[in-house]
Amino acid sequence: MMNRDWVDKDFYKVLGVSKNADAKEIKRAYRKLAQRYHPDANPNDAKAEEKFKDISEAYATLSNEEQRKEYDEVRQMVDSGGFRGFQSGPSGFGAGQKIRFEDLGDLFGGGLGNVFGFGGTTSRRSGPQRGADTSAELHLSFEDAIRGVTTTVSVKGETVCRTCRGSGAEPGTPVETCPTCHGSGMVAQSQGFFSTTRPCPTCGGTGTTVRTPCHACHGTGTTTRVRTIKVKIPAGVKNGAVVRLKGKGTPGRNGGPAGDLLVKVHVARHKLFRRAGDNLKIKVPITFTEAALGTEITVPTLDEPVRLKVPAGTRSGRTFRVRGRGVKKKKGRPGDLLVTVEVVVPTRLSREAKKMLQQFAEEFEAGINPREGLEV
Repeated sequence: MMNRDWVDKDFYKVLGVSKNADAKEIKRAYRKLAQRYHPDANPNDAKAEEKFKDISEAYATLSNEEQRKEYDEVRQMVDSGGFRGFQSGPSGFGAGQKIRFEDLGDLFGGGLGNVFGFGGTTSRRSGPQRGADTSAELHLSFEDAIRGVTTTVSVKGETVCRTCRGSGAEPGTPVETCPTCHGSGMVAQSQGFFSTTRPCPTCGGTGTTVRTPCHACHGTGTTTRVRTIKVKIPAGVKNGAVVRLKGKGTPGRNGGPAGDLLVKVHVARHKLFRRAGDNLKIKVPITFTEAALGTEITVPTLDEPVRLKVPAGTRSGRTFRVRGRGVKKKKGRPGDLLVTVEVVVPTRLSREAKKMLQQFAEEFEAGINPREGLEV
């Protein structure tokens, strides 16, 4: 969309809503019209297709709060005849003189300069541009994720050319002022009543050119290679977490800063432990007699084992808390280890063992019905 359409088109009229319509009204009107004029519903209908484009353009502007505010300011100038005044008279524009978007930016203020893509009357060199962010995947063991680790990741992407150090020029040859834009980085372009400026096609907006391009990067200032980057993973990192490394992404342009490297962490499952927030969970089997008589068992942790007392009469599924044996954090108290005991019932019994269990049942379970109260 050319932003000068804002001068010619009444987007409120296109959607059939008032200038005071709220976001819900605008969205409702757009959906109704879009359904009516959608190309799929009107095959081979050029007028419907053009109408659908106008509707989409209007909604894209009015549904964006910031763009709508700027559009309303432009339309206010149109409705008050402000644009007609630019053609002659004391406004400073001679009859038949073209209006430049930069001039409109000066007249309306810094905010409206952005409507047309420029903030002032002077064509400026394309400024420093931040490089793009890049991403990488890192697979960690459960233990490394809990304890924290310093490791490396391999990233393939653009990096500053080592030969020309980013200048794009063959070492020993100069970087020259662009002959097309004379170092401004921008060139003027006339389109009917309006005049716009755009990045210079010769230098790409940098304002400079090289006579002898670097043989290594062919004048781009960057090369593609695999980099090995050190990354420090904090203790307690969770599966799916993203660690941001400042300035380790794609190099910037025109002296701009490099982007960031976003490292997504994948944590492997552990054969014994499961994580629940800052706590660790583990299931430990105990025998029938240990549960009935009580015992003291050894429980593994990610550090050294600990001893846990199991009181007599412990039921299967009971959970005990061992404090401070969970996930360690940089700040605050570490999590706990939650130990769930599971009573193992023997499946193979000798004749003597069966006889002893029968005697136990006759002596200690007489009159006891654990299913009492389950009758319907």
